[in-house]
Amino acid sequence: MRIQPLGDSAIILDFADESSDAIELLKRALSAADALEHANIPGVIEVTSAYQSVALFLDLNRIASMVSGRSIADFLHEKIVSLVRSKGHRSKIRTRSVEVPVCYDIELAPDLARVADQTSLEQSEVIALHSSVIYTTACIGFMPGFPFLTGLPAKLHVPRLATPRTHVPAGSVAIAGAQAGIYPLDSPGGWNLIGRTPVRLFDTDANPPSLLRPGDRVRFRIMTRDEFDKFLP
Repeated sequence: MRIQPLGDSAIILDFADESSDAIELLKRALSAADALEHANIPGVIEVTSAYQSVALFLDLNRIASMVSGRSIADFLHEKIVSLVRSKGHRSKIRTRSVEVPVCYDIELAPDLARVADQTSLEQSEVIALHSSVIYTTACIGFMPGFPFLTGLPAKLHVPRLATPRTHVPAGSVAIAGAQAGIYPLDSPGGWNLIGRTPVRLFDTDANPPSLLRPGDRVRFRIMTRDEFDKFLP
């Protein structure tokens, strides 16, 4: 495990040197993040996990008030690093199963035909493959509520668009490389759009505002265009 500064008030715990297996590294990061979140360490404002690392955002003024005679670095090592090493491997990842309805109607899936051509599959086969597996939410990033999902079938691994779109509608279900994702808000984007969900991925009035969180298991359920239209307000 490597520890690196992230700006002037955060650190990153990087587990890349502990395994060459991407799935194992993700489990390691999720377990460590879970252990740190539930330790309620004074001065730790937020814990955020990624594919192989965990970022800790810190209130340095609060920490400084508690480290009489010691450096902040020593305090962090004692309270954070030792916790990860002793409990991080054993911490149970708290996961939920979340079903996300998706309409694959061609009007809502502008890249579906091209993905089918690139993969030498029928459009119906792309849809069947995409909705046949259970994905794991590796992390939330890029924008509020955007889930990076692992588990995309290898036959659907296609590159990002050569030229990103300037506008991607909220709810667009997308794939790129070995990842799947869902755009929670209207935004630019360069992933392949193969469907759309009417479910809100990010809601500032909800608590928490993000529908998905790291570790969640996600399954896409096929919905018809009529169901999609009726779902909308």
